[in-house]
Amino acid sequence: MSDTADNWPILAEPELAGPPTGRRKLDSDAVAAELFAAHYGRLAGWCRRLLDDDDTSHEIAMEAFTRLIVRLRKVEDPVGYLYVIAANLVRDHWRKTRREREILRHSKHTYTAAVGEAEFRERDLRSLVEKLPDRLRVTVLLYYYAGFPLADVARLTNRPAGTVKSDLFQARAQLRQALDGAR
Repeated sequence: MSDTADNWPILAEPELAGPPTGRRKLDSDAVAAELFAAHYGRLAGWCRRLLDDDDTSHEIAMEAFTRLIVRLRKVEDPVGYLYVIAANLVRDHWRKTRREREILRHSKHTYTAAVGEAEFRERDLRSLVEKLPDRLRVTVLLYYYAGFPLADVARLTNRPAGTVKSDLFQARAQLRQALDGAR
């Protein structure tokens, strides 16, 4: 089975009527376990690419699953919900560590020699993506980093596909301009 969003299994939500019973609790647990088994590795890997930190990536992926499990019966698209929550948690992490990144930017020459120019460019691009406005950043993260098709990005962000295309165009233009200015 491919990892594309089109091939992800559609999971039925447990019934909501009446007080919780042991059977419905087991159904919810089974759905949560199936989701975790099917998507944890990919979500943690996606976070790892964004953060370049294994421990934090796993913490964010676990937090996203924890938040999903609390709302599992209310969420229409659990996989999309996981990625949106993870994107928000990554953004929060970026905000918390902004000062550390500023120190690294000031010591660019030492840092570049230590990790190599290619890795520095990737980190520099990631830093530029962090600075994009929220609507552009989330669209870029879902489309380019998580690999969601355009239609899924539109659905997850509650915007028309044309608006998502426009956001991607604007984001690429801003990133290109920033990268050209850095040279």
